[in-house]
Amino acid sequence: MKRGTVVGLAVLAVVVIVVLSLAGYVQRTYNGLVRMDESVKASWAQVETVLQRRLDLIPNLVETVRGYQIHEQDVLVRVTEARSRVAGGGSIPQQIEANNQLTSALSRLLVVVENYPNLKANESFLRLQDELAGTENRISVERRRYNETVRDYNIMVRAFPANLVASATGFKLATSFEAAPEAATAPKVDFRN
Repeated sequence: MKRGTVVGLAVLAVVVIVVLSLAGYVQRTYNGLVRMDESVKASWAQVETVLQRRLDLIPNLVETVRGYQIHEQDVLVRVTEARSRVAGGGSIPQQIEANNQLTSALSRLLVVVENYPNLKANESFLRLQDELAGTENRISVERRRYNETVRDYNIMVRAFPANLVASATGFKLATSFEAAPEAATAPKVDFRN
């Protein structure tokens, strides 16, 4: 063989190896992004499951409280409206916002309950309150898991050189499920009416 042919074959072999390596990297990165995207979706589905449990408890809780009080109709209306917004669905950011509003309305409802000693002693209410507390704990756990999954996914979407594959194939950053800013302060209820 001629020396030029050998050099040409060597260059061709190097080019083929580089192209195959690059294609392998793109395939591994794309498949990793797909796996992580599916993990985010599965994690959100788990959050939705526990949020649905809370939605199912709310009508019973509202009816139990309604039987004991008249003056806090506004609080009950807010809880019911917030529940409707959550049940209405929408994008993940819209669902997160609606759930934050529901959490705030439920907090106000539970503060109102403090004004009704008979209600606080009612067996049905106590059972519902325990179930709601357990559900809120589950929501917290699933929100944390979801946010961890989102963080890992978002790191991969943003990190170089995976970000090149992510942007070329349409992967976008996922939305974290953070607590509403007002969750850091206790709800205030005015009983002077």
